[in-house]
Amino acid sequence: MVKFLDLQAVTAKYAEEIHEAVQRVVDSGWYLQGEENRQFEENYAAYIGTRYAIGCANGLDALIWIFRAYIEMGVMQPGDEIIVPANTYIASILAITENGLVPVLAEPDLETYQIDGNRIERLVTSKTKGVLIVHLYGQCAYTVQIGEVCDRYGLKLIEDNAQAHGCQFGHRHTGALGDAAGHSFYPGKNLGAFGDAGAVTTDDPELAETVRTLANYGSAQKYVFKYCGRNSRLDEIQAAVLNVKLKHLEEDIEARKLVARYYINRIVNPLVTLPKVRDWYAHVFHIFPVRCPERDRLQKYLAEAGIQTIIHYPIPPHKQECYKEWNSLVFPITETIHAEELSLPMSPVMSDVDMELVVNAVNAFR
Repeated sequence: MVKFLDLQAVTAKYAEEIHEAVQRVVDSGWYLQGEENRQFEENYAAYIGTRYAIGCANGLDALIWIFRAYIEMGVMQPGDEIIVPANTYIASILAITENGLVPVLAEPDLETYQIDGNRIERLVTSKTKGVLIVHLYGQCAYTVQIGEVCDRYGLKLIEDNAQAHGCQFGHRHTGALGDAAGHSFYPGKNLGAFGDAGAVTTDDPELAETVRTLANYGSAQKYVFKYCGRNSRLDEIQAAVLNVKLKHLEEDIEARKLVARYYINRIVNPLVTLPKVRDWYAHVFHIFPVRCPERDRLQKYLAEAGIQTIIHYPIPPHKQECYKEWNSLVFPITETIHAEELSLPMSPVMSDVDMELVVNAVNAFR
């Protein structure tokens, strides 16, 4: 069987370093808000290219704290609008509605699956206060056009970088392109922890301090509470594991690119649409999405051939029960993607045999 993602094998690559790091935390007797956190935040900020990185419990919280911080800072208020891609994972939208803000859904580009910059400006109103771009599947969503629209209307540009650690625009990493960014270190991500973990990156000192305070019960000083916050902290074991894996992130990305090139150069089935890559230098291939009008039949066929696949994602946010008020809305491009997308196996530990099996199975589908 070719696994979609063999996390055990990924971990085994750096097992000795990881065991040593975890043992160091266990032996230290200090399990929260300690040296491992300080080092990871410093290292990750340096990698991304921002002044600050603030660890938190998960990627959704990272986005929630960004919007909540802007509200506490008086930059936004409940009822303000945030433009966001319609075809994103629901966490992007949950972070907006959690704060009483209003998501304004924008269609993506059908070739790249990223938010369509041509559609953003026409959605701007007097209530628009920000744009949340999502670097979906590991490809950069940012464009000069999007940056110019945000500058023209004084909008905050927030990045959902949950799927794109290491992705770049020019010579800058995603996560450092806008005003703030949320990052997820869910185990299956390119930079994955051993459980839930996340971070916020920004160059804004006030935002950084507000986020850190909100995620620590609303407290910047022990037993003194400035905000009604929550407990959303990155623990020392996760920080230690992430410090190890961060050192190897670039080599893992290169391994993913080899898999992607193999697929793109050899999959020739006319029933399967391959992803369009804007920039091979920048793309980090967290996911390798293909499209097929008979997606469900293709998935079943591949499963019978021993190939694990996942759908990212079967139901778009505007058709979910939790957003009933949107269920009658129509976003044809988004709905096409969600009806046809299938993610092929992708990881830095795939063998040549694994890749060949995937390609042969996809090409044999009729």
